[in-house]
Amino acid sequence: MTAISRFWANFLSYIFHPLFISSYVMAFLIFMHPVAFADFDGQLKLFRFLNIVLCNVFLPAFAVFLLWRLKFIQSIFLRTEKDRIIPYLIAMIFYWWTWDVFKNLADIPEVAIHFLLGSFLAICGAWFCNIWFKISMHAIAMGSALMFFFLFSFSDAYASGLYLSIVLLATGLVCTARLIVSDHSAFHIWFGLFIGLLSQLIAWQF
Repeated sequence: MTAISRFWANFLSYIFHPLFISSYVMAFLIFMHPVAFADFDGQLKLFRFLNIVLCNVFLPAFAVFLLWRLKFIQSIFLRTEKDRIIPYLIAMIFYWWTWDVFKNLADIPEVAIHFLLGSFLAICGAWFCNIWFKISMHAIAMGSALMFFFLFSFSDAYASGLYLSIVLLATGLVCTARLIVSDHSAFHIWFGLFIGLLSQLIAWQF
C-alpha cells in the first residue's frame, strides 16, 4: 500500500471518527435542514448543537484521555477489546443521557430523537460485540448515519437524494480506509455496518 493511500486513509479515519458522526448528523438537522429546527432561533440552535458536541464528543473523549493517563487502558487509540470495555460503557452513559435530555425537551423534532436513540443503541451493540471480537467503531457509526439518512429520505418532504448519496459515498470511503490502516478484517467492517444499520432501524420504530 502506497504512502499516499495510507495518508488519505488516516485522514478519513480522523475526519470521520466515530465520536464525530452524531455531531455531523445533528449539525445537518439543526443548521441545514429547512424545517427540522425551524422554530429555534440562531442562539438556541447553537446551544443545542454545543450540547451534542459536549456530551457526545468532548466528555467521552476526555474520559478516554483520563483512563489512558491513569493507566486503566494501554492506548488512547483503543487497539484491543480490553481497552474498549470501559470507554464503551462511558460512551453509553453519555449517549443515553443526550437522548434522554433531548426527548424531554420541548419542540425537539422526533427525527432528531430517533437518531440519538439509534446512536445509543449502536454503542450498546458495539459493546456487546466487543465481548467476542473487535468490531469496527467507524463502520458502526457510518452504518448508523447511512440508515438514518436512508429512512429520513423516504419520510421527509424536503428530502434530497444528494444527502443520501454523500453519506453512502462517505461510508464506502471510511470503511475502505479502515481496511487499509487498521487491523480490522472485512468481517469486522461488514458486521459493524450491520450493527449501525440495525440500530437506527430499531430506533426508527420508536
